[in-house]
Amino acid sequence: MENNQQITLIVVDDHPLFRQGVVEALSLEAGFNVIGQASNGEEALEMIQQLLPDVAVVDINLPGLNGNQVAHRVRQAKLATRVVLLTAYDNPEQIIHAAWAGAYGYCPKQIEPDCLALTIRKVLRGNYMINGQEFTPQEFDEWLDQQMEQARHLYSEPGSPFHPLSDREMEVLGCVVKGMSNKEIAFSLKISHQTVKNHVTSILRKFCVEDRTQAVVYALKRGWVQLEEYDTKSEE
Repeated sequence: MENNQQITLIVVDDHPLFRQGVVEALSLEAGFNVIGQASNGEEALEMIQQLLPDVAVVDINLPGLNGNQVAHRVRQAKLATRVVLLTAYDNPEQIIHAAWAGAYGYCPKQIEPDCLALTIRKVLRGNYMINGQEFTPQEFDEWLDQQMEQARHLYSEPGSPFHPLSDREMEVLGCVVKGMSNKEIAFSLKISHQTVKNHVTSILRKFCVEDRTQAVVYALKRGWVQLEEYDTKSEE
């Protein structure tokens, strides 16, 4: 980006007062041009597709599509917009999900305006900014691997791969890998049909994917399930 070229942004938050504060703070930055505001994920995606801003500053906890899902869809669509996520609840697992989703920046909502502006400038140079720490793409991959390893030791049994699902959700995922319907899963696990639907919805949300097939591919690629483990074929 040329030094004299304006950086176009949109700001997405469901709290009007906070959103307006971010807009006003960024508008004071030299070379920044806030070209849109949105209050939910669906509006944000539509605005990104129409306006193609350089950066979208997005709250993670949005009604409808959350910030991670917005970042994921932007990355899937190969749009040039880079997503910087803001969060009121900072925790390591949330950072991992934000990284999986494809966000370039991750900042607490109490961030100072000049620090947010710096984050925006850094991500436009192709780097990642996590809580004020800058990473090149290679450094970010290495950092994420370290975070995953730490999370594996914290949340998993020794020797098992880290995954963000509960034990019950892993059981449901195993049934999904088998190709079982929600009704069949409910019968197999002796839980209600609605409970199955709730678990499947939670799995899709945690994986930031659109459907059951994508969830299966996602889990298989990360080694959380094995096809042989859930192979239902028999040659009797």
